[in-house]
Amino acid sequence: MKKILLITGEDFEDLEVFYSIYRLKEEGFSVIVASYKDMLTGKHGYSLKVDKNFNEIDPSEFNALVLPGGRAPERVRLHREAIDIVKHFVLENKPIAAICHGPQLLISAQAVKGRRMTSYYGIKDDLIAAGAEWIDSEVVVDGNLVTSRYPNDLPSWMKKFIELLKQ
Repeated sequence: MKKILLITGEDFEDLEVFYSIYRLKEEGFSVIVASYKDMLTGKHGYSLKVDKNFNEIDPSEFNALVLPGGRAPERVRLHREAIDIVKHFVLENKPIAAICHGPQLLISAQAVKGRRMTSYYGIKDDLIAAGAEWIDSEVVVDGNLVTSRYPNDLPSWMKKFIELLKQ
């Protein structure tokens, strides 16, 4: 069974986190949620129990990474352990799905230069400044990287990510 790591933090986008978890579990994948605290609250008030703290994660045990958005990525990127985990997935060319503000973690990991990506419009300039080619599209697949803009794109985003995981 493939193990998927989902990294998030306080004020996560509720739909992006829970939709990802349930879709991946429906496909038979194991999903582990990692963060900097044991219990999180999303932007819309939903609670999420965290499986492991960042310092308990061995990224080599995981097949893929999910980076949902909301305000969480700007909080998560302050934790060096989280950025080191993201860098592992980038360097090992493992599948990565990022949506909304999730690509902020890829910027902090210095992993967007030369990549074709999309994101929430509010971080478009950040991605471009970091060297990405930003595309306003429901979903953009660039090798091992699958990106989308916001919750309305969730079905297309997870569909492409699951296709990548099953290759």
